Amino acid sequence: MIYRFDQFELDTDLFELREGGAPVAMEPKAFQLLALLVERRDSVVTHQDMVDAVWDGRIVSDAAVSSVVKLVRRALGDSGERQSYIRTVRGRGFRFIGDIGLPTSTVERAPQESHGVTPLADRPRTRYARSGDVHVAYQLFGTGPVNLVFAPGFISQVENYWDEPGFNRFLTALGSIAQVAIFDKRGTGLSDTVPDLPPLDERMDDLRAVMDAAGFERAVIMGISEGGSLASVFAATHPDRVSGLILYGAFARFAHWVATEEELERLFDYVRSGWGSGASVGAFAPSRAHDPVFQKWWGRFERLGATPGAVIALMRMNSQIEISGILPTIRTPALVIHRRGDTLIDVEAGRGLAAGIPGARYVELPGEDHLPWVGDVDSIFTAIAGFLSERGEEAPPDALLASVLTLDWTPAVDIDLRRTLTDIIARQGGATLRLDEGGLIAYFTFPARSLRAAEMLRDALGQAGATARGGLHTGEMLLTEQGGEGLAIRIASAIADAAGPGEIRASRTLKDLVAGAKMAFQPAAPLSVPELGEVWEVYALA
Repeated sequence: MIYRFDQFELDTDLFELREGGAPVAMEPKAFQLLALLVERRDSVVTHQDMVDAVWDGRIVSDAAVSSVVKLVRRALGDSGERQSYIRTVRGRGFRFIGDIGLPTSTVERAPQESHGVTPLADRPRTRYARSGDVHVAYQLFGTGPVNLVFAPGFISQVENYWDEPGFNRFLTALGSIAQVAIFDKRGTGLSDTVPDLPPLDERMDDLRAVMDAAGFERAVIMGISEGGSLASVFAATHPDRVSGLILYGAFARFAHWVATEEELERLFDYVRSGWGSGASVGAFAPSRAHDPVFQKWWGRFERLGATPGAVIALMRMNSQIEISGILPTIRTPALVIHRRGDTLIDVEAGRGLAAGIPGARYVELPGEDHLPWVGDVDSIFTAIAGFLSERGEEAPPDALLASVLTLDWTPAVDIDLRRTLTDIIARQGGATLRLDEGGLIAYFTFPARSLRAAEMLRDALGQAGATARGGLHTGEMLLTEQGGEGLAIRIASAIADAAGPGEIRASRTLKDLVAGAKMAFQPAAPLSVPELGEVWEVYALA
């Protein structure tokens, strides 16, 4: 049926609310609740009525029901105070009070009307953000009150997203509760191809560039699958830009995706011989494995997402992902969602993320599909919507994730060389905390650049006749008026003290974050820090 009230049309067959003929983005449960209220407009709909009809009788809290009622009111431009359409009947439930005209049977609908996919003319425009010399494709859409950046999995193509009805509805629903920026990482989709894919830490700059281009000073970062690793590192490194973190089907260690080298080689065999066929759909969405239309779209998604060679390069780099060491430094509010039977990423990955991030909320749902827009999408969206609506606008924490370099040398150097050292640090995007004639402390946003800076500083000192040794560690640091303080500085200094003449050593945490940076390491003696009661794995830069 089609129900008309004021400028609205509620189409229960197409599962669509239209305002002035244009679709209004709605989360599925919100639409179901609105349809229930409209259909039973002559009576009060109780909490139990709503639970039975919308949640299939499952146990649901009053707060969960109220949050969906808020979504309905928001879609109608209503409010709890004004109550133009949804009236609260205190102690009993809710009632629809809009003036409904005579309903129209959906069989009378013109054949050209919408079938649930956003028309091409109404889809968001693809734009480009500059990240250094690279152009990053992104789209901006939605009318919600929260800024949200959608960090995709290992491949993506932002325009192809909208061709799949389920993905289209998922993104449209996100746009009803947030202003959303989605993008293709460099080397994938519509973004620039690059001769060498950068390590994870430098790919953070693509996310930052999109935020800047979209005008987002702060945003919630939502990382899907491999995009969760990128989102996590970004949240730890740029707490001033991140107001919340959502991780779905994500992992801290690549082994939760591909456990062995043999499995990785089997994946490469598929990429070399079957990429673009869509035959991998069973691993990502088993419930759609026998749907020929979905498999055809998935094959196109593979082809448009990346070339076979780029996929192999991406997966080799991803195989080195290990961000467990930085999880405790994430201070932003976080939501971790994982399906219990996820066929691609083991559920232990989600449990580990939630356990490692201080104060993270964990939602574990039934289901096998890895793709969030397939299967029980309602439960995923409800968790996201609840997190966004409950999340307060907290002040960014003072601490940040930084890669700290401590370097000392003999003999002492003059002020002219010290200026040269400062310039080297700045060119690599670092900042100097302390510099005197015999040593320095600096910090960097990107671990890979901290390593390059260490090599360049050592070489510059060597050309001046000084012998240097250095230590690097990525961890939490606090900026102060005196410079900086924190565990990262203490560990980097202890690593430097244990290094030999001319040697640069780095902690395991930093080494794991520079996967793909083409830097060779050799194991060094573990570092014991008695006052911390820990032993740190250390590697020498070859």
